[in-house]
Amino acid sequence: MQLELLAPARNSDIGIAAVDCGADAVYIAGPAFGARAAAGNDVSDIARLCKYAHRFGVRIYATVNTIIYKDELAAAEKLLWDLYEAGVDAFIIQDAGILRMNRPPVPLHASTQMAIRTPEDAARLCRFGFERLILERQLSLEEIRAIRSVTDCELEFFVHGALCVSYSGNCYLSQYLAGRSANRGACIQACRGRYDLVDADGKVLVRDRSLLSLKDFRLDGRIADLVEAGICSFKIEGRLKNAAYVKNVVRHYRNVIDAYLKEHPEHSRASFGAVEGGFKPDLDPVFNRGYTEAWLDGVRKDKWLSEDASKSMGELLGTITAIQGNYITIDTDKTLANGDGLAFVGPNGQIDGQRADLVEGRRIRIKDASGLHTGQKVYRNYSLRLEREIDNNMPRRLLSAAVTYRTEGGRTVFEARCENGCTARIAEQESHSVADKPERALETLRSQIEKVSSQIRFSLENVEGDEVYFYPAAYLNDIRRRLAAALEDASDSAYKRHEPKPESQDIPAFPADLTYLANCANPLAESLYRANGAVNIAPAYEIRQDADAELMRMRYCIRYELGLCPKQHPTAKVKLPLYLVNRGYRLRLDFDCARCEMTVRRG
Repeated sequence: MQLELLAPARNSDIGIAAVDCGADAVYIAGPAFGARAAAGNDVSDIARLCKYAHRFGVRIYATVNTIIYKDELAAAEKLLWDLYEAGVDAFIIQDAGILRMNRPPVPLHASTQMAIRTPEDAARLCRFGFERLILERQLSLEEIRAIRSVTDCELEFFVHGALCVSYSGNCYLSQYLAGRSANRGACIQACRGRYDLVDADGKVLVRDRSLLSLKDFRLDGRIADLVEAGICSFKIEGRLKNAAYVKNVVRHYRNVIDAYLKEHPEHSRASFGAVEGGFKPDLDPVFNRGYTEAWLDGVRKDKWLSEDASKSMGELLGTITAIQGNYITIDTDKTLANGDGLAFVGPNGQIDGQRADLVEGRRIRIKDASGLHTGQKVYRNYSLRLEREIDNNMPRRLLSAAVTYRTEGGRTVFEARCENGCTARIAEQESHSVADKPERALETLRSQIEKVSSQIRFSLENVEGDEVYFYPAAYLNDIRRRLAAALEDASDSAYKRHEPKPESQDIPAFPADLTYLANCANPLAESLYRANGAVNIAPAYEIRQDADAELMRMRYCIRYELGLCPKQHPTAKVKLPLYLVNRGYRLRLDFDCARCEMTVRRG
């Protein structure tokens, strides 16, 4: 099985950096219909990214993963064709109406926004013609295996980055609170906000905390488990993240996956080119809210809540042991530098972020220490050393090419075969002298050919013919550069996209009595569902906005996090229902303990 490391890109420059750091594929939005409205890109920029990435066999996936309204269908269809002409390899989509468009011949990937979390969901979407399913993040390995058993579609799973607290695609809280739909790329991230938790009698159980904000996903230690369960694409979240974040995380996971592949030769990489040198990645001091593996093992092994804060905390340095004026002393074994970013959590969960102005070992001068106290935890959420190292010491991604040198009938031939399958050939009438010392001439030949030109590392593999000629170094360098240019040209023209998977004629019917909640926002999507047996089709929440609709459903549970779970703590008493209260809004929490799920509705 080919294993793919899939990186996010807010723009084409970050996409190119992700390729250089080892990504096998990159996902990026065009100018519209992407689930991160703030991360749109011109089609011309995506074309530039495609040209660069395809030399390494890296695929580019365009995110067209919002719901689409009726009056937008024509614009969405045009965008698909524009992105196809730019060179994208697949579309990541949420709206089933795209299945009925006159669309380009590239594969479709079912977005995680399609809420794929059961074998039935997976089988149906696979038979619609999807080549890949991007699974819900709150699944267990057992559930992934069950999905794998019913479909031959590729399976993609998030391995790093932010977690949506709600099942993806089924979150309408932002739409309810602000009229900005997460399914339209405009989420206000209300889950990161602060709430009071109130019981049925109006008693405040928790005051002013980020009660829906989850830690970040981190599964670098679970790659082997995910491969065994059937995952082939490992996705990093972060289309709003900066370049340093993407480079750092991609480089780390490239190392992890390469180490796995070295021990498991039955699998292979999904692209070409080895990544050499550069900075040493470190995930601890970069943007994170703490880490969790969520539901991967089918149990709650740890707390999911991002502690007291919904912002990036980075790595825990230690605690404050002394304060003198604006100098603090930290009990830590970490090495800090002037300019590092520090974060302190106050008693009510508020974050005090400051720079380390002057570092003297464990003693640090900051701008204002008046609100701090001894024993307080100190985090580093910005490492100046790491950021500079990432900026100034990028790795190189190099293709390998084997060269054959051959002399025949007074002509000399140099042939190069690149690992991506492209070839180049230079044949010239020989005008140089036969070498008096063939062995030394071959040493010169090898030393000049076996260098790097234009991201291609050449090696002299074969020497054929009866005679060896003596060549000046300048001539051989020119030969190598001409071979590199020819291989680049060949790579640009030889790259082939995968053909899309055909729709199955054996699509399972929807149960006729099922009210199918499909985020259905246009007649094309509705006609697809009706043609396959669905009768009671509920329009997208953004259209219907029923008062009783679930605004969220999730595996995260506030009662469990706070030690109030009746299964774990039978003696814990709480007066239900519970409510989240924020700025005049009141949200009711219901607990489906049989499924170990929590829901959020209007209060």
